[in-house]
Amino acid sequence: MSQQLGVLSALDLAKTQWYHFTAIIIAGMGFFTDAYDLFCISIVTKLLGRIYYHIQNSPRPGSLPPNVAAAVNGVALCGTLAGQLFFGWLGDKLGRKRVYGITLILMVLCSIASGLSFSNSPKAVISTLCFFRFWLGFGIGGDYPLSATIMSEYANKKTRGAFIAAVFAMQGFGILAGGVVALVVSAAFNNRFPAPPYSENPSRPTIPEADYVWRIVLMFGAIPAGITYYWRMKMPETARYTALVAQNAKQAAADMSKVLQVHLEAEEQKPTTESNQNPNRFGLFSKKFAKRHGLHLLGTTTTWFLLDIAFYSQNLFQKDIFTAIEWLPPAATMSELEECFKIARAQTLIALCGTVPGYWFTVVFIDYIGRFVIQLMGFIMMTIFMFALAFPYNHWKEKPHRIGFVVMYSLTFFFANFGPNSTTFIVPAEIFPARLRSTCHGISAAAGKAGAIVGAFGFLYAAQSKDPALTEPGYPTGIGVKNALIVLGCINFLGALFTLLVPESKGKSLEELTGENEVDDDGIGTPPV
Repeated sequence: MSQQLGVLSALDLAKTQWYHFTAIIIAGMGFFTDAYDLFCISIVTKLLGRIYYHIQNSPRPGSLPPNVAAAVNGVALCGTLAGQLFFGWLGDKLGRKRVYGITLILMVLCSIASGLSFSNSPKAVISTLCFFRFWLGFGIGGDYPLSATIMSEYANKKTRGAFIAAVFAMQGFGILAGGVVALVVSAAFNNRFPAPPYSENPSRPTIPEADYVWRIVLMFGAIPAGITYYWRMKMPETARYTALVAQNAKQAAADMSKVLQVHLEAEEQKPTTESNQNPNRFGLFSKKFAKRHGLHLLGTTTTWFLLDIAFYSQNLFQKDIFTAIEWLPPAATMSELEECFKIARAQTLIALCGTVPGYWFTVVFIDYIGRFVIQLMGFIMMTIFMFALAFPYNHWKEKPHRIGFVVMYSLTFFFANFGPNSTTFIVPAEIFPARLRSTCHGISAAAGKAGAIVGAFGFLYAAQSKDPALTEPGYPTGIGVKNALIVLGCINFLGALFTLLVPESKGKSLEELTGENEVDDDGIGTPPV
């Protein structure tokens, strides 16, 4: 393995250069699209309810029935979970680059198709939307393990955390872009096709032009993904996959010499028996893997699972929380496009003030204070702010205190992103062997999406009022927003406890973390510290 280690050592010591930033942009635009596609649906669900489930002369505007709302919000998450497992495994079998373009094509095609429908009946529109959003999620799922693994394997050990975090931070801009696009489109249509508030004429159907708004918002996600396809296909395979998995040190050196300003000797790999002792040879379900990385995988899966219950609950149902504290006016006092505009404005404000800054704080500090400290701190601060919102909830609902609620709510997003929402993505791309890295990241990410599904479906029902008169039409009574926030606070506290299973990876090479650079007497690599 001497040639391999020479290539990898050169990568670890390579100075930060333009190609690193190019790779961040190429991989990051995928995450920009991922976040845009996953979260823009929360802005337009109210509009979908008004368009397709309008009941003439009802005191309330139309809204999606509970099973339909759950499907629309959760189907992309189900697809994402499946995609993370499948493409994570495929990325280790076929190579990162060969699979990378497939995910992007899926995202482009399904973003466009999500805005189309085979008919104008509610059942046909929602069925079409859910079908294509599942496959959109499937493509998005592949982007998680592949982008993280590619960035970690390209990066040097000194700034690896910041590079992977920067890729993931594009998610914040994707969420922000979803709000901005919805703001612009709904404002433009509202200006051109004004309509009175629902309460002034409950018998009036939704204006037909509103049907274009949600379609344009969903289809816009195809643009950033399509733009980056060419550059993704030009990226070479990572040296670590080529050298450690494909066992071709010569090709690894040649590939990296083309894109990085380092001189690497492209020697033929020696045909020795060392490869048989490669600690990377054990399988995912072997005793050796369980001994070496079992607790690590338990730590990355549980923390990501718990984090996403809280994170996706907050993101997908911001509109319900803002309505509950009356930061958004009652739906009946607004027209359909005015409501869409105000929901988008609220989401944009939260993204701008809390979500985006949190991501970039992680980028700046992760290689200084480490992954473990940021994740533990983030979970603890999220717990504190959730409880601070929940226990005096009636205080925050009073009109003079609503701005305080929004500030506190923004801080939970800040510490989610300057915390576990970033680190749960970064660490699985660093602590597992190259041969299983993409697979283990996919498993960890899929556990996160399982949490997101629990959050998306569970919070939808749990946050309903205890008073039957105040629940959304068709929903049973729930535990209320206050108790739902208490539950989320407890979940965040559990996340802090499971963080203790996750090792610190700051400043260490990937091979040092996985033991792939040394072999002890029994042929197993030196365990990571």
